[in-house]
Amino acid sequence: MPHPPAGRRGPGARALLASALSVTALLATAACSVQGEPRPRWFSASPTVTGASPVGERPASSGAGLTEAQAQAALITDADLGEPWGPTRGARTWRDGLLKATTKDRDCQRLLDALYTEELFGTPAGPRATAAFDDADTSAQLRYQVTAHPPADVDRTLAWLKSLPGKCGEFTAATTRGRVQTVQVSGMPLPRVGDARQALRVTLTGETEKGELTYLTMDLAAVRVGEEAITLTHAGLDEVHEEVTQQTAQLGAQRLTEITKQGRARI
Repeated sequence: MPHPPAGRRGPGARALLASALSVTALLATAACSVQGEPRPRWFSASPTVTGASPVGERPASSGAGLTEAQAQAALITDADLGEPWGPTRGARTWRDGLLKATTKDRDCQRLLDALYTEELFGTPAGPRATAAFDDADTSAQLRYQVTAHPPADVDRTLAWLKSLPGKCGEFTAATTRGRVQTVQVSGMPLPRVGDARQALRVTLTGETEKGELTYLTMDLAAVRVGEEAITLTHAGLDEVHEEVTQQTAQLGAQRLTEITKQGRARI
């Protein structure tokens, strides 16, 4: 299995690592500001990814779906992420070049389709709110969605995600340009937030038509909070730090929980 070539941790990669550490601090600050409440006990500079959390496991459903304005208010912003993140300028070329691919196994194909379309749970039963961001240093992209779905449907999809490292741990896929990608799928721990959660790290390795190595890393994280679901993808051809994915999912779930508690209150 090929790995990223040595030397990728140059100035840009070191800057991204520094950015990831600054994101941790910024997310902690943002979490404190939601509804003006003190920082929850489960929120820390290094997210706790194992063990129980009474706050995170508390049922969050208000019994009514979010309004469109509430769904928008629950989104992560570029202010939460901090520099070098900013609003997206459009899809990267690797999305069509690498993620638009086919394989023989049904579950593995379903995963590829979900990564490409970023529609993990299908058509939402209520409002949809989406935000997308670019890392100016590494060209990584982060896309964040809040959608409404029946909890049982979301939980079935999360259980399916959990099964994928065993079903699709390593397989090959052909892109629309006829290039073969080696795909590896592994589980990723998340802080114990929301009512249910699951995350994967997927890597696609191959070569361009000129024989140059391509190495795409893509994190896929999902959290259910009551009757709403968070879907987060974080991907790039350079280093993709899982702590950014974890902290973003953690802050997002905390923010969505607070918005959901408002019930039918107007924003």
